[in-house]
Order: sequence, then C-alpha cells, then structure tokens
Amino acid sequence: MESSGSAQRLEVVVAGDEGSARLDRVLAARRPELSRSRLKALILAGAVQLKAAAVRDPAYHVSPGDTIIIDVPEAAPAEPKGEEIALDIVFEDDDIIVINKPKGLVVHPAAGHETGTLVNALIAHCGASLSGIGGVRRPGIVHRLDKDTTGLMVVAKNDLAHSSLSAQFADHGRTGAMRRGYMAFAWGVPNRHRGTVDAPIDRHPHAREKMAVRQGGREAVTHWEILDNFAGRDGKPVAALLACELETGRTHQIRVHLAHIGHPLMGDAVYGPHFKTKVNQLGPEAQAALAALGRQALHAYLLELEHPRTGELLHWEAPLPEDLLLLERTLKAAL
Repeated sequence: MESSGSAQRLEVVVAGDEGSARLDRVLAARRPELSRSRLKALILAGAVQLKAAAVRDPAYHVSPGDTIIIDVPEAAPAEPKGEEIALDIVFEDDDIIVINKPKGLVVHPAAGHETGTLVNALIAHCGASLSGIGGVRRPGIVHRLDKDTTGLMVVAKNDLAHSSLSAQFADHGRTGAMRRGYMAFAWGVPNRHRGTVDAPIDRHPHAREKMAVRQGGREAVTHWEILDNFAGRDGKPVAALLACELETGRTHQIRVHLAHIGHPLMGDAVYGPHFKTKVNQLGPEAQAALAALGRQALHAYLLELEHPRTGELLHWEAPLPEDLLLLERTLKAAL
C-alpha cells in the first residue's frame, strides 16, 4: 500500500475464494475496512483499475490472479455539523469511544434525519479526530443500532481504529474475540432452552424498508438462549426474555430471525404486528408498560472486542434501560 498524505493506493490480488467473481463483492471481501457503498462510489468514480484501465462497473467479473488497484482519495471532512447532544459514554481513549445509545437516537444523518443524530453528537464531542474512512456522512461509524434499539456501540476515532474494528465486525468472533450480545423480550416461549437461527437475510421482495429471510440472501446467524419466561393472566406462557448473540451483522437481524421462528420482539410494529392480540393475555400493568415502550424490546447489553492499538480484550455490559426494566417487572407480576 502506498500513501500520499491520507490518500491511499490499495492493491488487491483476487484469490478466487471470495464467494463471488463480481468486482464489488471481491473488494468487499478483501477490503472490509471500506464499506460497500464507499467501494461502489470509488468504482463508479473510476478509482478502481485492472490492467492499468479503470473499471467502472461494480458487477464486472474478475478472475483469480487479477491484481486490482484502488485509489482511495484523501478522506473529506465530515459534512454534518456538531451538535451538543448528551452522550452516555461508557469508555473513551484516543482510539475509540463506546456509548450506551438511548432509544430514539438515529446513528447517522440520512433522509429525514439530517440533524440530531449520534454522528452530530460525536462531531461535537470528538472534534476532528473521528475516522474519515466511513465517508462524510458516517465518520467513525463501524456498526449501528436501529433508532429505537438501545445499548452499546463503539465508534472509531481514527483510521487505524476504524480498520481494526471493521475487520473485527466482519469476522464477528469466528476467529477473534468479538462478541455482541442483546437482550430481547419476545412473544411466546421457545420449546427448548437455547438454539441457533441460521437463515439468509435480504431485502423484503415487496416492502423495501423491511428485511426478510430469503434464499440467496446474505448469510445470517443468531444464537439465542432463554433467560426467563413469563406467564399471562391465564397462567400459560406468553413471553420470554432471550439473550441473543450475533455471528453476523445484518440489518434488523435479530428482529427478522426471531419473527422467522415465531417469536417476534414485543413492541415490534414492523415484524410482529400479527401478535397484537397477545397483548390481551398480559396483565393490565404489563399492557401499560408495553404501550409506553413504543418500540421493539431490544437492548444491546454486551460488547467485547480487542483494542485496535493494544490488542487488549475489552468487555462492557450495559444494564436494561428503565423502560425495559419496567416491562420486565410488570411481566413478572402479571399474575
């Protein structure tokens, strides 16, 4: 790799085991520190060369042994402006910052959410130190949580940290130490104590804002275990508290997978609307707590990773927020 300032020239040799011959997918497999959207933009801009000629088609098929050159320009400064938004900071040093994200906070600016995002808060807090690899709209962002999912997130404060964290998230603990754990309140109680959902996820064929289990989708693996179960007013099981760990990181993964096995998240209006009738099985206090929740009952409670500079194993846990603690208390007291 050659660099000029913060501009970089990257070299990728096609091995043939990337899972696809498409240029964009090969590069995504070999350069996980660059997001797919970033790679596509670089290809379309003519910044990707094969045999000294620019290749502008992301779907171009490459061959084993091909040498691909990527010219990554100097990272542009983050365009979103800093905003003084309070952050619950769990850990911070010169390389990373870990926050406990509240509900309702969008991670990065997008259509309809140009301000008031986590990125705006981070720019104000960290200044110019955020990594630029993620692009001007997502400086430092290596993973995200849905707007209404609470819990632990790590952000890169420089490009070294961004590259390391991106690689760890791409690996998802298969060979490294990365762990991401969630607490999920789900409708119904699974018929065994623990299990794994291994089902590919892709865009829903009709509702583009949703994801779905689909053949030919991207690999998605979720491990779950029952922590507690709750009875309804008739004394029969009505809900469960599950601990879920991700082996992959697909959009809405836990929400889609739990719905797929017949146990959608409580409060999930997107993937569990057909379970609304089960609300009548809850006690009045639990019904009120669920109505007040106004979101999917999901919390990212566990994050474990290797420090990008020192290699030290770091571990954090975030307790359930007040709205989920209230739901848990009222579910236990339903009878």
